[in-house]
Amino acid sequence: MQRSGFIRPVRSLLCVAALAACGIASAAETVKIAFIEVLSGAFAFTGQSSLNQLREVVAQLNANATPTDPKLEIVPFDGKGSPQESTVALKAASDQGIRYATQGGGSGVAFALVDAINKQADRDPNNAMVYLNYSAMDPGLTNDKCSFWHFRFYPSSEMQIEGLTTYLQKKPDVKKVFLFNQNYTHGQQVAKASRAYLARKRPDIQIVGEDYVPIATVRDFAPYVAKIAASGADTVITSNWGTDLGLLFKAAKDYNLNINFYTFNANNPGIPAQMGSWGVEKVNVMWNWGSNAPTPALEKIAMAYKKKSPEDDFIYASHWYTMNMLRAAMRQAKSTDPKKVAFALEGMKYESPVGEVEMRKVDHQMLAPIYLGVWAKQGSPGVKHDADNTGYGFRSEVVWDSYVSAQPTSCQMKRPPA
Repeated sequence: MQRSGFIRPVRSLLCVAALAACGIASAAETVKIAFIEVLSGAFAFTGQSSLNQLREVVAQLNANATPTDPKLEIVPFDGKGSPQESTVALKAASDQGIRYATQGGGSGVAFALVDAINKQADRDPNNAMVYLNYSAMDPGLTNDKCSFWHFRFYPSSEMQIEGLTTYLQKKPDVKKVFLFNQNYTHGQQVAKASRAYLARKRPDIQIVGEDYVPIATVRDFAPYVAKIAASGADTVITSNWGTDLGLLFKAAKDYNLNINFYTFNANNPGIPAQMGSWGVEKVNVMWNWGSNAPTPALEKIAMAYKKKSPEDDFIYASHWYTMNMLRAAMRQAKSTDPKKVAFALEGMKYESPVGEVEMRKVDHQMLAPIYLGVWAKQGSPGVKHDADNTGYGFRSEVVWDSYVSAQPTSCQMKRPPA
């Protein structure tokens, strides 16, 4: 009995000293998460805003942690929007012992990270990494290129196009559509899905033009706007983001182009400032949340962030889902080991501020409501909060439950041994 009583505390002390071997989360442990994003160049403002908002979410999580929860720490790496630079950043993070990474600015980067993470897991299973994708939307990431180590906390472009074309079914004034996207995998997928889904739901709609712009290269969008106007389009569908979207809106405003724009990124930092009164009832955004949506918990977070950062709006609800579900998975796994946490995360159903969301097990795509916001004057019905201090904001026009936008998947996931 005396010997047994001696062994137990020694074993406990060994567990504290060798936490990774015991696999139990501790308040003394810090889990670092690599934030690989565009932090320099033309799109740096978007990346920095995302980083600031992620840090705010993590600060709130850490402040509310239980004694057995690990602390989370965000470590930024400048991927420069380049697949090559981002994979170099990923290796640097891995060399520092970081086992979790998050990224969302660009599906081309996302594919490169998935490939690198898969190869690392195959080569060195003990140093596998989990990739938390907060906004890279290409459907291939949860179809033919799906990975056990990749989780997407944002709707794919096909999911958003499903919602948008469902909405356009009830918009008889939309008759002629121009597809305008950045020339990389995501923009091409948006154009492809738009054509296919409109043909199925609104075969009477004409696609009167389709054009692509090299990403972060063009400074004058006036020729593109003139081309859109000449096509006779009454509606533009665009997945452009960053300066490519802001400059498009500036050129359209200068031209006084009076047509509808359906976007995925018009709420992003710096973009609302380009719209003003010109964009009222013209510019729309597909989103995973909206500051004027009836979601008190997220609204509270957004307003608290606005007080701290008056020049920035909290728009990355996906950071909230990502970090909260990651912590829940660590609690469920009773571990911070990437493989154990990944197994806990897949299939997870989680009660979020927008209702129950689910990380679909078959392909690691989160299923959650999707919102359509319409640009309108602050103080008009449904617009309590403005965007970018413009006096205008997005009215929450439609909310689709996840079953409306959920898409089939061709994912054939290869899982490691449990």
